Amino acid sequence: MARKRRDVFKVLAAGAAASLVEQAAPAAETRLPAGTVWKKTPCRFCGTGCGLLVGIANGKAVAVQGDPASAVNKGLCCVKGYHSVMALYGEDRLRQALIRKNGKLTPAPIEEALNLVASQLKQTIAASGKDSVAIYGSGQWTIPDGYVASKLFKGGIGTNNVEANARLCMASAVTGFMTTFGMDEPMGCYEDIDHADVFVLWGNNMAEMHPVLFSRMLEQRDKRPDVEIIDLATRSTRTSAAANRLILFQPNADLAIANGLAREIIRLGAVNRAFVERHVSFHQGKTEIGYGVEDKFAFNDQATAITFEQYRELVDEYTPERVEALSGVSPRDLRYLASLYANPGKKVVSFWCMGMNQHTRGTWMQNLVYNLHLLTGKISTPGNSPFSLTGQPSACGTVREVGTLTNRLPHGDVTNEADRKLAASIWKVPVEKIPAKPTFHAVEMFRALDRGEIRFLWIQVTNPMVTMPKLRRYRDAAKKDGRFIVVSEVYPTPTTDIADVVLPSAMWIEREGMFGNSERRTQHFEQMLQPPGDAMSDTWQLIEVARRAGYGHLFPWTRENHIAAIWKEYSEFHHGADHSMAPYEVLKQRPGVQWPYVNGRETKWRYHARYDPAAKGDSWDFYGKPNRRAWIWFRPYEPPPEKPDKEYPFWLSTGRVLEHWHTGSMTRRVPVLHQAVPAAYVEINSRDAARLQLRTGDAVRLRSRRGEIVLKAKVGGRGQPAPGQVFVPFFDESKLINELTLDAFCPISKQPDYKKCAVRVEPARAELG
Repeated sequence: MARKRRDVFKVLAAGAAASLVEQAAPAAETRLPAGTVWKKTPCRFCGTGCGLLVGIANGKAVAVQGDPASAVNKGLCCVKGYHSVMALYGEDRLRQALIRKNGKLTPAPIEEALNLVASQLKQTIAASGKDSVAIYGSGQWTIPDGYVASKLFKGGIGTNNVEANARLCMASAVTGFMTTFGMDEPMGCYEDIDHADVFVLWGNNMAEMHPVLFSRMLEQRDKRPDVEIIDLATRSTRTSAAANRLILFQPNADLAIANGLAREIIRLGAVNRAFVERHVSFHQGKTEIGYGVEDKFAFNDQATAITFEQYRELVDEYTPERVEALSGVSPRDLRYLASLYANPGKKVVSFWCMGMNQHTRGTWMQNLVYNLHLLTGKISTPGNSPFSLTGQPSACGTVREVGTLTNRLPHGDVTNEADRKLAASIWKVPVEKIPAKPTFHAVEMFRALDRGEIRFLWIQVTNPMVTMPKLRRYRDAAKKDGRFIVVSEVYPTPTTDIADVVLPSAMWIEREGMFGNSERRTQHFEQMLQPPGDAMSDTWQLIEVARRAGYGHLFPWTRENHIAAIWKEYSEFHHGADHSMAPYEVLKQRPGVQWPYVNGRETKWRYHARYDPAAKGDSWDFYGKPNRRAWIWFRPYEPPPEKPDKEYPFWLSTGRVLEHWHTGSMTRRVPVLHQAVPAAYVEINSRDAARLQLRTGDAVRLRSRRGEIVLKAKVGGRGQPAPGQVFVPFFDESKLINELTLDAFCPISKQPDYKKCAVRVEPARAELG
């Protein structure tokens, strides 16, 4: 099957799919079929949540345009958004179920497949206990998908074995918010872009990863020439080319930079004393906390209260000279950046995404950037915001709000008795049914699969056989005897290749649902098309299996009304001014509604009484913490678990490109996107390339302590790593770069670090397909 997919991709790269382009590409208004109807939906290919209008005619999606009514993108789209509907029409779309028989995946009736999944679920529980079954979902799950999964496994089966791939991309943002503010998700919104004077991008290539938001920033700079964009990065990118200043730093040294900035703010006398004394408290946690590379790693942080003077003494060692020694950032650049945060006349937004999140000290980095905004009081007002961006359409709405992580419940935590009681009352199950202890986070879930503690794993809307770090171990684990793997997918992938059952899924506008984006905006979309063959929504797959497995009483809904019924029940978790959700009818009418939604009004900025109905008093109120104060944490610089050495002298970082989304399972089937970037490559600094006698297109072998891969070199392209560093995108399933990466993670968030491991780079005498 993998070979067949390679053939499909080669055909696309050769341009032989012109008929598909004509069928599904956005068409000029004069070429639209008669009777075309435009319907609203959020985009599927990002966490920004851009609003789209999809043209529907004769039962097909025939055109796309940006929705001018959307407050997110205001009618603009990126290249993936404009071509998004073409992902519906790949020639190898899964239309029927597959069951592994005699070692091969064989087409089967959908009823047989659903019956087999339910039977295996029950048998595994009976033989090995409820914690031997698990579900691994996604930030691409709709809110109803994630809600039903959590209710089935946590409320029905009684296991906390629920995880999502957002653990790999957003978990540090969650723990950062929780440790600093006591609640999750941003206090700001995209409208901050219209008010800010300075944008500091912390390891975030927004020009490619969040191009619509980046375009809004550039528009503001065109309107207001004093606006500055600072690109703080380990690699020069298209973002760097558009920024006012590029500040390059050594991997992992952002910890030192952030502490150095705090020191400079204090030295300049720029601490907002009135704000800090009234709204902030100071703390430090444990240090030398490990990296999670061993199985069953456990860590619990412990906060100790300190004074401002103690905090000042702790950061005082991060002088500009020491920061330069650790990071390569000059004292001049450090002081300039500090002056922007320190200037009371400048509003500052800090943006970040995977560079800070995928970090073995990811939680610490969130805390440290929040510190800069808290020291200066630049927070929770228009244009002043620390802002964590997401990479999936509902990483916030489904994973964080619904709580599809082992430790979470809808708007709650499994370790909190009151939260468990609320969930039990809404789900109408005994409170004892919901375990009080988390089980396996994502990396440990796949380790448990390897060890045999998990025997049944249902994977929905994600492709872990491409995305897991230290991939070879976890792919081999899934193939072991005594494991039963169910995969819900829309196309064949390396993950369906290891499945025992494959269930064909409906794509987003082939079913009704909701996403929740980075700025707390819930976005509804209706079913516009019929899914192909036996494909159905992931929500309904879960309900069908639940009914067959004896849990049907938890889901007393019809196929026609289940989305409205799910939203009504889910909204019961969110009563109150701090988290109230918009009614279903309001969501259907609008291109998105921000929560908290109270008395018919959205909340744009949280934790300030001027904007937030949950805030008390007349100004800031960080009501997530018991003392209603945000916490400034001292978090020191600590080295990464693996650094370049004589044997492996280069840093390896991985990530995305503009044209493809995550593992490419959808975007590589869009001809124009696949033709633009048909294969993965390795970016090499021009000086390193000259020393190794490499040119663009030459074969290069990368080796780490875990594996090796051969790729084509790219020198002087859109991205330029610093000397001693290489970069590889992970969208290409034929070039599994995660066989080289390390499965170390942040001990607090349990999010792995895909940005830093050591590799050897050498010319390769090998054929490249």
